[in-house]
Amino acid sequence: MTKLHAVRGEGATETAPIAADRLVESAPVATTRLDYERDGKSYAGEWSAGIGAWRVEYEEYEFCHVLEGMCELVPDNGDAQRYKAGDSFVIEPGFKGIWRVLAPMKKRFFIRYD
Repeated sequence: MTKLHAVRGEGATETAPIAADRLVESAPVATTRLDYERDGKSYAGEWSAGIGAWRVEYEEYEFCHVLEGMCELVPDNGDAQRYKAGDSFVIEPGFKGIWRVLAPMKKRFFIRYD
């Protein structure tokens, strides 16, 4: 088994609208391309979504690198932070707030559940 895994956004694709009970603005559709999965705890791939906003609650760690577009994360207890193409960031378990896509975006991600 190889210990190297390319993440190119070429894996299995799933497209679905953001769940209605989480929507804050608009009705964006998200597409996930999963390139890597290990033991049901680690995932890597590419994700894209249209303009809109929805509530999020993280139980996992997520590293994100924005390839296109722009988003804004608004913690329930803090100030909004914007990320655009070329930016990278980490979300830790316990983050609760709003994920807002300001310009149609695409990101690469790595998720880890402990």
